[in-house]
Amino acid sequence: MNSDQIKGKAKEIGGKIQEEAGELVGSSKQQVKGVANQVEGKLQKKVGDAREAVEDAADEAQVRRDNRQGL
Repeated sequence: MNSDQIKGKAKEIGGKIQEEAGELVGSSKQQVKGVANQVEGKLQKKVGDAREAVEDAADEAQVRRDNRQGL
């Protein structure tokens, strides 16, 4: 897991809490902010997922290169 995945998930959870709190106190403004934070968190997590996939592919490519060179 990388920092974008962790921060994204935390923001998503925080947004859900904010949305629920807004609903509880009757604040549509807080509900909307909460939903926006959830979306932002999901996007940040997706960025982290993509970064991890690229890093994994690069690591795998390096292993293959090393194996071909007999290292």
